[in-house]
Amino acid sequence: MNGILENAKFSADGLIPAIVQDARTREVLTVAYMNKEALQLTLEQRETYFWSRSRQQLWHKGETSGNSQKVIKVSLDCDQDAVLVEVEPSGPACHTGAYSCFGAEPEIEGVLQELYALIEERKEQRPEGSYTAYLFNSGLDKILKKVGEEATETIVAAKNTDGGLISETADLIYHLLVLLVERGVTLDEISGELKSRRNSPPKLGGVPSP
Repeated sequence: MNGILENAKFSADGLIPAIVQDARTREVLTVAYMNKEALQLTLEQRETYFWSRSRQQLWHKGETSGNSQKVIKVSLDCDQDAVLVEVEPSGPACHTGAYSCFGAEPEIEGVLQELYALIEERKEQRPEGSYTAYLFNSGLDKILKKVGEEATETIVAAKNTDGGLISETADLIYHLLVLLVERGVTLDEISGELKSRRNSPPKLGGVPSP
């Protein structure tokens, strides 16, 4: 991010527009303004800071709501008078509680990434009363047991017609994510494995099929 602050061209009122984008889903989350101090803090603290034109004061995204934005990359446009901030959000970007100020919602990959990040946070912080924290506190065997139970319930739901398959699948995916976090496996690694199989012949019993 060298040179961003030095090269940024602020307007006559000392502001530069900042487009905030989800680094994982590529959705635009919000458009705000930064003064030099806000941009400097964003670069240094690796979280977003903005200048409120209505309140005429600096503000830190997530300071009161907890919905902070971890900065992944900051870049200037070709004229150097607008800044793109790519982030990993820890919650809604919009003050209304929406994921994005533009009404966009994350696709399934984005939803999984957000859930994975939340599960990582629960593992690190272990908040009291959190079911996810309870699983981590209980250890690997408990997590494996839950994955097995949810897999069985998903199979049973698939045989029935009461509409429970969606709910059970969601439960299974959640517990699988807990297992991945516990074992230190990232979604990028899973994605890479799936992509590597895209052009590979399918295997039956370990032997490539014709």
